[in-house]
Amino acid sequence: MSRKVTRYPVEGHNSLWHIYRTVSPWKGVRNFIFIQIARYCPILPLKNWIYRRVLGMKVGKHTAFGLMAMVDVFFPELITVGENSVIGYNTTILAHEYLIKEYRLGEVVIGDNVLIGANTTILPGVTIGNGAIVAAGSVVHKDVGAGTFVGGNPLRELRRAEPSDAAAKAGSSRDWNQVD
Repeated sequence: MSRKVTRYPVEGHNSLWHIYRTVSPWKGVRNFIFIQIARYCPILPLKNWIYRRVLGMKVGKHTAFGLMAMVDVFFPELITVGENSVIGYNTTILAHEYLIKEYRLGEVVIGDNVLIGANTTILPGVTIGNGAIVAAGSVVHKDVGAGTFVGGNPLRELRRAEPSDAAAKAGSSRDWNQVD
């Protein structure tokens, strides 16, 4: 399944040279400063306050962003993270891509009770379902179903929760690290 992105063709130079036609430079500078503060901030409620109130992200209760997590600097308002999710250390969440002949924008939706492993990159236009687990170091370039354990580059399904497990898994201590 392809990602849900909107494509904007450009002419002349590569699309990054057109950035300030799409985003105010002041917004970029302001967001960059607050994202850097949040990246190093060890106080989770303050970090989430910055994401919600300053950057316009939708962040659920009890969600935790690990140290050095990097959210999209130009379009953070396109990112939604559900309740009680964990975004691992040094993870990058992008809502834009600037390419040679076009740029793309897409919402990123991360569900409730989702675990994103360290050093993961999430590309624009993907949805990660409730209760999903993304292994460390993965590149999420397509949607991830609820209750699914995925990993790698390219991303592949490592394990799918049984239908009865999907609802119960959110509060369980089931060992999802074992692959059959």
